Amino acid sequence: MSLQNVIKSIQDIMRKDAGVDGDAQRVSQLVWMLFLKIFDDKEQEYELIDPKYKSPIPEKLRWRNWAANPEGITGDELLDFINNKLFKQLKDLPISAANQRGAIVREVFEDSYNYMKSGTLIRQVANKLNEINFNSQDDRHHFNEIYEHLLKELQNAGNAGEFYTPRPLTKFIVQMVDPKLGEKILDPACGTGGFLVSALQHIRSAEVKTKKQEQTLESNVQGVELKPLPHLLAITNLILHGVEIPEQVRRGDMLSKPLRDYGPKDRVDVIVANPPFGGSVKDGTEDNFPQSFRTKETADLFLVLFMHLLKPTGRCGIVLPDGSLFGEGVKSRIKEKLLEEYNLHTIVRLPQGVFNPYAGVNTNLVFFDKGKPTKEVWYYELPLPAGLKQYTKNRGITDAEFEPVKKWWHKRTENEFAWKVGIDQIRGRNFNLDFKNPNRKDETSNKSPEQLIQAIEQNEGKIRSSIVGIRDIL
Repeated sequence: MSLQNVIKSIQDIMRKDAGVDGDAQRVSQLVWMLFLKIFDDKEQEYELIDPKYKSPIPEKLRWRNWAANPEGITGDELLDFINNKLFKQLKDLPISAANQRGAIVREVFEDSYNYMKSGTLIRQVANKLNEINFNSQDDRHHFNEIYEHLLKELQNAGNAGEFYTPRPLTKFIVQMVDPKLGEKILDPACGTGGFLVSALQHIRSAEVKTKKQEQTLESNVQGVELKPLPHLLAITNLILHGVEIPEQVRRGDMLSKPLRDYGPKDRVDVIVANPPFGGSVKDGTEDNFPQSFRTKETADLFLVLFMHLLKPTGRCGIVLPDGSLFGEGVKSRIKEKLLEEYNLHTIVRLPQGVFNPYAGVNTNLVFFDKGKPTKEVWYYELPLPAGLKQYTKNRGITDAEFEPVKKWWHKRTENEFAWKVGIDQIRGRNFNLDFKNPNRKDETSNKSPEQLIQAIEQNEGKIRSSIVGIRDIL
């Protein structure tokens, strides 16, 4: 049976269980089981290399001793074992500086749950997972693709969709920022780890030749994630992509710490991220920031944090909603600081629907470097493929659609998709960065009623954002 069919069979089994409600819980249930299976396969590899290897997991709790045998415990006995022994003991694993793997296991299980109510169905899921050999290069390669598909399914899982950024987008941002071996790379809101994986792959393919270089790379690619499900997904994602001990992905909220408390040791060379947007931070979080930048909009606070965390020659590639470009009030003051102290050299305006169905707002890829002020901003309007009205769940953005931007990036000229705006013009508009493409003809007369409605909704969004800006001022 193909790996794709194995995963489909597992999802079908889970749908029969009364305890699992919706895609997010199905993915969460599957991932903690996957984690233990992958961890056990990795340990088999470590045992071959080092006969003295000792697992941080108690012997009876290792996957091989309760899940690997298709005729092993099942039904109520298995359910009782998982709920009252496996989870309880893994949540309470002893941790120490010498037991980093144990710390990772404990951290994974601190916020994981067994949603399934049927031990018989759990046994069926375990038996299916045992069909995958993560020590096989072929199985591992194909499973990476399937795992990516599982992550993408989160876009349909209610609010869980916010944790997933389309991989063509993370890959493009990383390629354009071009992190190097030895540089410290950070995603302060890493979700399922897409930017971290893209950075690992980018640097490995270009520079890593030795084990020491690989260790340097892994120690310098770091992420922080607030919520337990995406944190678990990120850790598993990194293990799947060859990181032995993904301790560099930690649970936390970087906005909860006063900005002034982040000092030189916290600064990084590269930030690549898709900060949460459209939501509000918890009460009091804005007080961690200077008075003139206080707001409840998460994307704006993260932008201030990104600027602060960059080293003197650092660079940044991030996703921002349209509201961050045209908003007034606090947004204007944040953009003024950005343009006065950083070189905001490129804004790639994305087509509609890139984050559908989770978020319908228009988004942009924003690139800036620390060290000198902005003189001009280049814009590139990424067009929709011919015949497509907007991206959808079944037709998302692809790598191929970024190829024209990559060719343009290092040899910039104005064309029907690209234009530049000088700093004086931006300053004259109170740092409003929402510049329309002057090289594209007005296509209003050719738009369908549906497209006109979408345009009206976008304008209403801008009005709402302006009202928020006025409230900030007041």
